[in-house]
Amino acid sequence: MRNWKLLIVLGLLAAQAQAQEVVLRHALEGRAQDALATLVLRFNEAQHGKAKVVLQNVGGVGDSHQLPEMALLHPDDGMRFFGTLPRYLPLAKVMAEAGEKLDAKRFYPQVADAVDDAGGKLQALPLGLSYPVLFWNKELFRKAGLDPEKPPRTWWEVQDAAGVLVDHDSPCPFTTSRFAWIQVENVAAQHNETMMLGRPSRIALNGLVNVKHLALLASWHKSTYFRYYGPLGEGDGHFLAGECGMLTGESSLYAELAARGRPEFGVAALPYYDDVYGVSPPNVLPDGAGLYVLAGFKKPEYKVVARFAAFMTAPAQQKDWVKATGYLPMTPEALEALRDSGLPAPLLDAAAKRLAVSKAPRIKSGGLLGRLREILSEEVAAVWRNEKPAKAALDTAMLRVNGNPK
Repeated sequence: MRNWKLLIVLGLLAAQAQAQEVVLRHALEGRAQDALATLVLRFNEAQHGKAKVVLQNVGGVGDSHQLPEMALLHPDDGMRFFGTLPRYLPLAKVMAEAGEKLDAKRFYPQVADAVDDAGGKLQALPLGLSYPVLFWNKELFRKAGLDPEKPPRTWWEVQDAAGVLVDHDSPCPFTTSRFAWIQVENVAAQHNETMMLGRPSRIALNGLVNVKHLALLASWHKSTYFRYYGPLGEGDGHFLAGECGMLTGESSLYAELAARGRPEFGVAALPYYDDVYGVSPPNVLPDGAGLYVLAGFKKPEYKVVARFAAFMTAPAQQKDWVKATGYLPMTPEALEALRDSGLPAPLLDAAAKRLAVSKAPRIKSGGLLGRLREILSEEVAAVWRNEKPAKAALDTAMLRVNGNPK
């Protein structure tokens, strides 16, 4: 009897020893973190002890230099996640070598386009994408005598509302997050100004509408209509705290705002210029966090990574994920879950229509886009310090991004 029990114990220990663990690093909080933890637990249970995904919040990493196998991150946040810029493996390659299916044709074209390369191969799993939108604080609008149910539609209306908020002592009438993506890339897209100069490796930053827009933001900054807190997601916290009247940010912030219940807020489409010929306000570009695979690990780890990626693309997981987080659905099947999240129907209808667009001019995620955003944040900082006019800052950023350091 003793030998029989010993064999069972040894068998269980052997099974546990064979379990392959991989780490998934993230920076999620609140409902999104709970949703990810639930799905990871569901995945681990389905592995029956053979594999396990371990969650690791970037806030608890400290000074550890050990890299994870996976990271759910916005590409702009690489330094914050790792303290360095590691090399990623294309997700399509990881999936193929592990024998797992990844059919990019199932995804909405705009979702796949946000994370694929020039050849259409997925570089990451687009789990955390959003559209740029305008949030407004209904409480502050009401106190300033503005109609809390009437958001600004154009940038000129944003200016008018900001002026009223300033007159009522608002410390932050308007702010933004993800400055380069929203205030440069999407403003250009809405007004049909391409940022690509024929070849993928060269870009244009100083188109008429981008110069016009940055000059307007600079004037707002001087007059305290606009507060700039940083190039990434810094503005979100100030809006969540009820300090700011308006925020242009990621649509997924809706889920966090709705869960908190305060401030009382509304969400509307990204503003545009109604005095620019050929403007197409719905022409916005999705962007955000993806599930990236880090290089430097072995086949057993990548097999687990591939299984987890396949698991997260399944309709059941997609629906639960989208409903809890407010991120854009990867597939049409998951769109109804986004409707259940509470986002206004007109915005959802516009999102569904836009997601189905086959192709839209955009700079592919990767080294060039990362360099563009980093350099742009440095140059616009000089605009806020009143050291450079808008056009000079954009001219210099363009030269630097395209390889001329002057």
